[in-house]
Amino acid sequence: ELGWISRVYVNRPAVVRHAEQIKKWKTLKGNWQAAWLLKAVTCIDLTTLSGDDTASNVQRLCFKAKHPIREDLLKALDMHDKGITVGAVCVYPARVSDAVNTLKAAGCNIPVASVAAGFPSGQTPLEAKLTEIRLAVEYGAREIDIVISRSLVLTGQWEGLYEEIRLCRAACGEAHMKTILATGELGSLANVYKASMIAMMAGSDFIKTSTGKEVENATFPVGIVMMRAIKEYYWQTGYKVVGFKPAGGIRTAKEAITWLMLVKEELGVEWLTPELFRLGASSLLGDIEQQIFYHVTGSYALQHELAMA
Repeated sequence: ELGWISRVYVNRPAVVRHAEQIKKWKTLKGNWQAAWLLKAVTCIDLTTLSGDDTASNVQRLCFKAKHPIREDLLKALDMHDKGITVGAVCVYPARVSDAVNTLKAAGCNIPVASVAAGFPSGQTPLEAKLTEIRLAVEYGAREIDIVISRSLVLTGQWEGLYEEIRLCRAACGEAHMKTILATGELGSLANVYKASMIAMMAGSDFIKTSTGKEVENATFPVGIVMMRAIKEYYWQTGYKVVGFKPAGGIRTAKEAITWLMLVKEELGVEWLTPELFRLGASSLLGDIEQQIFYHVTGSYALQHELAMA
C-alpha cells in the first residue's frame, strides 16, 4: 500500500521532546524493580556476534541462557520454580549448530536466533542473502534476524524494499523473521516509519532497530516512531502480532526497565511478552543480575560471584 507511505509525516521536535521526558521517568524500587527486571530477562535475546566466537563460548552462552539468574537469588524471590530463561540465543549462522546442540543436550527449548542476509551491512547480493537464510534455518535456527539494504530506503525504492523482505520471509519458512532496519543509517525518522511499515507489509514477525554495529543504535525517538508504526499497522489491518526489538547499546538494568515501560505506554501490556518484545543485548544480563543480587543481599556482587554471560 504505497499510499500509506506517501502520506507519512513525522513531527521530529515532538518525538524528541517525548523522548526527553522518558529519560526523566522515575526509577522503580524494591520488589517492583525486581519484578520488572525478571520480566526483562525473559525478553532478552542473549547475543554473541564476534569474529572470535567458538563452540566453547557459544556453549557458555547457552548455559547462561538457561540459568540467567543464580538459583539462590531466584529462591530468595520465590521465583525458582517459574522456569525463567532468556527469550532466545542469537549467534552467527556458522554457530547455530553449536547452540542448537548445546540447548538440546541441556533439555532446553530456548529458540536459537541467527543473524543473516548480509549482516551487518546488508551489502550482499540478494541471492547470497536468501542462501544464508536457508542455511541458517537448515542448521536449526527458529528465528532469523535479517538486515535490510539501506540504499533502498535512502533512494526511496519502497517496492524494491518490499520485494526483498518478502523474499527473505519466504526463505525463512517456518522460522520467525525479525527485520533489522539499521535506523541509525536511514537518514530521517520519516524513513524509519516508512521502512517499518514496508517491513510489516512484507510479512515481518518483528521489526528491530539496529544491528548493534552502527554508530547510533537503539534510541528512544526511533523506538517511539517504530512503535507508532506498529500501532497504526494494527489499526489499519487488525493484525496484532508484529513484535518490537530494540538492540544495540542497551547495557543497564535501568535502560531495560525504561524500554519495557515505553512499550507498555505505546503498545500496551499485551506486548510485554517474549512473543512480541525482545531486547537485543550481550552485556545487559550481567547488570540485571547484579541489581537483583543487590536487592536480595543489600550489597553488590564481586566479579567472580556471578557467572559470565
